[in-house]
Amino acid sequence: MSRSLVSIVMTLNRRPRSTMDDRELRLWRVGRALSVTFVAAVLVSGGVFYGFVYLLDFQEIDTTAKLDAKTLFELVKLSFGVVAGVGALVALVVAYRRQRVDEAGAHREATRLHTERFSQAVDKLGSDSPAVRLGGVHALAGLADDAPDENLRQTCIDVLCAYLQLPFTPDPGDDPAHQEEHHRYLALRKVRHTILRLIGDHYRRPKGTHRSWQGCDLDLTGVTIDGNMDFEGARFSGGRVSFNDATFSGGRVSFDRGTFSGGLVSFGNARFSGGRVSFLAAAFSDGAVSFRRAAFSGGTVSFHGAVSTGGTMSFDRATFSDGEVSFGDARFSGGTTSFRDAVFADGSVSFLGAVFDGGAVSFRRSVFSGGMVWFGNAKFSSGSVSFIGAAFSGGRVSFDDTTFSGGEVSFSDARFSNGEVSFRSARFFGSGEVSFTNATGPAPSGLLAAAGTASGPVVLPSTWLPLNS
Repeated sequence: MSRSLVSIVMTLNRRPRSTMDDRELRLWRVGRALSVTFVAAVLVSGGVFYGFVYLLDFQEIDTTAKLDAKTLFELVKLSFGVVAGVGALVALVVAYRRQRVDEAGAHREATRLHTERFSQAVDKLGSDSPAVRLGGVHALAGLADDAPDENLRQTCIDVLCAYLQLPFTPDPGDDPAHQEEHHRYLALRKVRHTILRLIGDHYRRPKGTHRSWQGCDLDLTGVTIDGNMDFEGARFSGGRVSFNDATFSGGRVSFDRGTFSGGLVSFGNARFSGGRVSFLAAAFSDGAVSFRRAAFSGGTVSFHGAVSTGGTMSFDRATFSDGEVSFGDARFSGGTTSFRDAVFADGSVSFLGAVFDGGAVSFRRSVFSGGMVWFGNAKFSSGSVSFIGAAFSGGRVSFDDTTFSGGEVSFSDARFSNGEVSFRSARFFGSGEVSFTNATGPAPSGLLAAAGTASGPVVLPSTWLPLNS
């Protein structure tokens, strides 16, 4: 493992160091700097002088006046003042250059010390001893906090993420024959969980404060997350956070009360087979959160009370075969939420108490092939997509080209009062029932036409007759 870690670190170190280049000294020569400074001072002084002359309305100068002793003395004082001002400008330029040289030297020294500490921390992280590795983790986190520039901080974060991406031996179990391997697995698991905890602790600190990693990139692609990560209250206004291809098999990852106002948080191709990922009361006003092609086969993903006023949330081509995804009491008043081409084969997707009063929510070309699907108050045998008590009062919710081929789907007690809910080209077949019992408001666009060609039972409220029979 240490060899793999060294190769990753070498790759990271080969990345361009634009921040370091920006700090290199680019100073003019002294003569040029003094000349430019003197000319600028003369121009500014002349501008101020003539400005006062204009403001005080001195239109003419008496050319017949004689030069007396008092006037001569004032001119001598003015000459000495000019000489003193020039000397002050020279001193100012020299002091500025000295300060810049000192700052550059201090930065180079800080970078050198950081590099030495970085090498020592990486050596610890590649040790065979779990205790030494744990020390290396804390050393790298401390280095990220004390880094002299953002680029060096990002390098430390990248190494911690790279460690999590390294393959590890699964738990051999607590069989006495494998007791040593089991203890080693638990010790290394502690190291991994410590990294997850430290990342969460630093990332939820307000951006711009000491020890804050907000705005930095976080690459956890392919990582197995079986421990806790806390992003509660974090603000995602820049950078890229990737959980692509990650596996959530335990623990709790919290984005509760987080603010998504920029950047990208991606769970593309992630597998949710256990644990809990929570976006409780999160605010989505910009940026993007992607669950594209994610597989929900266990555990819980909750957006309870989340508010979407902008940005994009994508569940396109996601598969819901088990587990629970909840949008209970969520509010969709802007932005786009998409379930295009998603497959609902089992499990539970709940929109209990959700409000749709703006933005767009799309289930276009989704497939409901079995289990229990809820859009009202009915309960069915297994799995659900639930809109219990949902209010459609604005924006657009699309089920265009959606296929309902099994299970039971209910929009009972749904309220369609404004906006657009569309079932154009939807297909209903199979033995499962699609119910709009006690639904109020006008019929969704395209629903009556689709129900008229359905091969399976579609129950409509009496106010939408004559198709309901």
